[in-house]
Amino acid sequence: MDIKQLINFITIVEEGNITKAAQKLHISQPPLSNQLKALEEELGVKLIERGSRKVTLTDVGNLLYKRGKDMVNVFESTLNEVEDFKSGIEGVLKIGAVSTCNQFIPNELISPYAKQYPKVKFELYEGNTYEVVDMIERGIVDIGVVRTPFNSENLCCLNLRTEPMVVVVNKNGEKFGFEYREKIDLKDLDGKPIVIYRRYEKLIMDVLQLNKVKANIYCLNDDSRTTIAWAQAGLAIGIVPKSIIDNSNKEIEVYELDEEELKTQISVAWMENKYLPRSARNLLDMIRKSSF
Repeated sequence: MDIKQLINFITIVEEGNITKAAQKLHISQPPLSNQLKALEEELGVKLIERGSRKVTLTDVGNLLYKRGKDMVNVFESTLNEVEDFKSGIEGVLKIGAVSTCNQFIPNELISPYAKQYPKVKFELYEGNTYEVVDMIERGIVDIGVVRTPFNSENLCCLNLRTEPMVVVVNKNGEKFGFEYREKIDLKDLDGKPIVIYRRYEKLIMDVLQLNKVKANIYCLNDDSRTTIAWAQAGLAIGIVPKSIIDNSNKEIEVYELDEEELKTQISVAWMENKYLPRSARNLLDMIRKSSF
C-alpha cells in the first residue's frame, strides 16, 4: 500500500461512490475500481460494501479511513515542511481577521513583519470572531486575529493587547449628560439607552450588574461598526473597544470609562497540534519578542 492508494481510498469514502471520486481525482472509473480491489486483496480484508448509489465502510474500512487520514496529514505536513526549507522566507500567509482589528493588523502587526520578510505575501479573510475561529479550525487560514471573549478550545492563543471599552455618542446631538467630561463612571449609564455588539453583551451586562447599574439595551447588533453608526445617529450610547474608533470621524464624541473590568483583548490564535507554515511561525516568533 502506498500513499497514492491511501489518498484514493479516502477520496472514495468522502465522495460516497467511485464515480464521484474518479471525477475528483481526474481519472477514469475502471482503474480506480481496480485499484480499490487490489488494495483489498493486498490487505486481505473487505474495506467497503458497494451499493447501487453509495459505498458503505466496513469496520476495518472505517479503521483504515481514520488512521489513513492521519497518515496523509503527516505526509502532507512533511512535504510542506520540506517546501518551507526550500523556499526559505517566501510564501503566502493566510490570516483571518475581525473587522475591529482592521487598523491594528496592517499598522502594528504586519508592517514590522513585512520589513523583515519582504517576499511573503498575504491573503486576508475577514469575519466576526466566530467566523474567524471557524476558518482556523477548518484550515482556511493559518492564524486568526480575534477579540476576546471566544471559545479557545483546540486553539493556541497569544494575547497581543488589552484595551478598554469606550463610550461613543453623537457629537452634535444628545450627549446624555456627558458634556465637558473626559471620563465617565458606569453609574452615568444607569437607565440610559445603550447599543452594543451582541458578543460583548455578557461582558458588559456582568460589569453593569456588578456595579448595580440598570441596563437599558436599546439595540443589540453583530458588528461594532454598527454600534458606532447607531451612536453617531444619536439613537443611543455606543460601547465599543477603543482601538476601532476612527479619529477622522468628526461626528462622534468618545469618552473613557472609569472601569477596570470593562476591557477586551486582541489575540492571535491558531490550531493546536497542526502544521503551521514557516511564514506563520515567523510571525508568531516576532509577536513573542514584541510588545504591542
